[in-house]
Amino acid sequence: MPVNVLLMVRELNIGGTERQCAEMARALDRRRYVAHVGCFIADGFRAEELRRDGVPILHLPVRSLRSFSAVRGALLLRRYIRQRDIRLVHTFDFPMNLYAAPLARAMRVPVVLTSQRNSRVLYPGVHRWLRVTDRLSDAVVVNCEAVRKEMIAQDHTPPEKLLLCYNGLDTAAFPARTFEDGASQTLTIGVICAFRPEKDLLTVVNAFERIRDIRPGLRLILVGQGVLQEPLEKRIRELGSGEQCRIEPATSHVAGWLQKMDIFVLPSLSEALSNSLMEAMSSGCAPVASRVGGNSELVDGERTGLLFTPGDDAGLAECLRKLVLDDNLRRSIARSASERMRLEFSMETAAARLAEIYDDQLRRAK
Repeated sequence: MPVNVLLMVRELNIGGTERQCAEMARALDRRRYVAHVGCFIADGFRAEELRRDGVPILHLPVRSLRSFSAVRGALLLRRYIRQRDIRLVHTFDFPMNLYAAPLARAMRVPVVLTSQRNSRVLYPGVHRWLRVTDRLSDAVVVNCEAVRKEMIAQDHTPPEKLLLCYNGLDTAAFPARTFEDGASQTLTIGVICAFRPEKDLLTVVNAFERIRDIRPGLRLILVGQGVLQEPLEKRIRELGSGEQCRIEPATSHVAGWLQKMDIFVLPSLSEALSNSLMEAMSSGCAPVASRVGGNSELVDGERTGLLFTPGDDAGLAECLRKLVLDDNLRRSIARSASERMRLEFSMETAAARLAEIYDDQLRRAK
């Protein structure tokens, strides 16, 4: 008989963690596992995908962990776990790590897993509480070796408690672009992300200013929105690069934009394993990424991309210069990056690895 498991995330809308939770639930082998998904907010296109695919959704209408709604949510969770005979609870983000993991442990669910999918420096206010949930859980699933090493060094988490499962990607949703022979009239450098401080988008704009005249038809497109939009627009005006550099609004149709980009830049000051970088690589963009977190686990030297020191616009400009001026190098890197995603980072590969983790933890719990 397949085992009932409950995967939990704060909401089911736009976001890399939300996508990983929903797509893992859909991709797990249904002969072995019946996946359920629990959330605080059940609206959004990920919820629609799950419902279309027949994945049950548990809606816990918790508005705040300090409100009565948290108590009501706990009662709903307990009833659901008992009625469905849930044998494993796996929380995917820090709100659910803090809320659902301790509850599942108190409710004596045989296996309780938490997740760490980015650097904890991004939310220092809850850092010490996450250490508590680390101890309460049977294991912590991390999505890259960089996060694993950080938790061992900073939180002194026992290495054997940290289980690696790389993000999975629906590579069919991000098909590799076709490459034209000869020189193209335009060449597009692109970024797709939330305009947040840790993404360090000003470094991209400053780097582009250094190289914008090295080839006719060169342009930079920034797709997204957020608190950095006004500073970005101001900097673009100051540099006078508005004709070659433009900002486009955030969209759920990421694949279409990636098909228009020759080079993809991920300039983050902090990353774990970036979904956006994986999507760009699958789509046949030549990637340039900052040397932080899991980026170096995806970008392998000059074979599948180029790396630069975070915050170094001169270093980024030099990487872009190489790819802009050398069509053969750019296309070779793009093809290798796309092939690597298909061979090593497909959703099927990730789901098989997660199933291995579930198998092992359930076996230990007997």
